[in-house]
Amino acid sequence: MDLSLENKKIELIQWLSTLNDTSLIDKLMKLREKEKNDWWNEISASEKESIEKGIQDADNGKLTSHSNVKGIYEKWL
Repeated sequence: MDLSLENKKIELIQWLSTLNDTSLIDKLMKLREKEKNDWWNEISASEKESIEKGIQDADNGKLTSHSNVKGIYEKWL
């Protein structure tokens, strides 16, 4: 794991251990709960269907290279 990431985690832990602001702690807890939610449960049925079709296509080797797609859509980018 990246050392700077580890240092950031330690710094956050130290900061959290000194917090006394309950409203800030509550906000952090809500953020944590939101992050726990599975995005799959938040998307529509058509989005799920589209993702599943894409996975099935990829599993079957029906892929288009990035360079081909870029060439097709380049005029809009």
